[in-house]
Amino acid sequence: MLAEVPTVAQTYLFVVGVDTHARQHMYSIIETTTGAHVDAQTFPTTQTGLARATSWIARRTVDTPQAVLISMEGTGSYGRLAAAHLANVGYRVVEALTPVRGKGRAKTDALDADRAARDVLGLPADELRDHRAGQVAGALQVLTTARDRLSRDRTVQVNALTGLLRTHDLGIDARGPLTTVQIKTVKAWRAREEALDQQIARAEAVRLAARICELDTQLKENNTTLRTLVTEHAPDLLEEPGIGPYTAAVILAAWSHPGRVRSEAAFARLAGTAPIPASSGNRSDHHRLDRGGDRRLNKALHIATLVRMRTHDETRNYLQKRTTEGKTTREIRRQLKRYLTRKIFKLLTRTNALAVPA
Repeated sequence: MLAEVPTVAQTYLFVVGVDTHARQHMYSIIETTTGAHVDAQTFPTTQTGLARATSWIARRTVDTPQAVLISMEGTGSYGRLAAAHLANVGYRVVEALTPVRGKGRAKTDALDADRAARDVLGLPADELRDHRAGQVAGALQVLTTARDRLSRDRTVQVNALTGLLRTHDLGIDARGPLTTVQIKTVKAWRAREEALDQQIARAEAVRLAARICELDTQLKENNTTLRTLVTEHAPDLLEEPGIGPYTAAVILAAWSHPGRVRSEAAFARLAGTAPIPASSGNRSDHHRLDRGGDRRLNKALHIATLVRMRTHDETRNYLQKRTTEGKTTREIRRQLKRYLTRKIFKLLTRTNALAVPA
């Protein structure tokens, strides 16, 4: 018989729910044995405000931080500094569950903080996700976020340049996607004697092309830095088919440190690849995709899976076999993402990735 895993209510005396915002955080304290609401208070996000919040939690709970759990929303964004501060004091800080929104359901900062605390009371204490920590994980988070922003900006600039070249006869055939050679050619244009609208359009095309080239340089530098960090801390990830520096960095940023995700099943839930039963009526043994978890991590694994389905012989053979058995491409892709998640978890656990040196 399997031993029962202690829940949060059985492990901690108090749970503090935190609803985070840019200027201030709302804190709500729940007593775990009775579920009684102890107190709620708002504190600013300044260092002084964080110190006051820490003192307030200690006065309203117990002097032993290990008996208090902090369930915080936005530990990777607005709550990042608060999470690090409370963790340094000795509190265990975990990521609050994604709140369920629905029509007719009240929403205030106080209610959100209270729900952040109550939602974890009945969950196994070992299956909660601790907040992200560590210098390398923080650096990877910044770099991958910057890359996303640079990529989006580049797409906007390329679309603008393409539209401009298609509506003005400037000497570039833009009927198809612009090539790197074409963009560099536009960047090298000089002013010439022509109609006013053509002059303005040419000048704007040169500006857009120059910006695209600048973004290309920044993306290349970003990719080089990502590859260096990943190679240093988890080189085995880059050996997996379909996983490049960016995807590996997203995985490591979500992994954060050994112990944050305490089981392979918990990592699958974090990645949004855990199969959810969806059998009904005559349709049995059916599952659907998990829409929860870290969507950025899920997207990275999705892209890696698509690459493996196109280029990896073993994956292609599996795809063909399951297709013959009557599985849809969507079902097969879900299974492959789950398999990849399991493999990555074992790899990160085996290599003790991003462990803090003793």
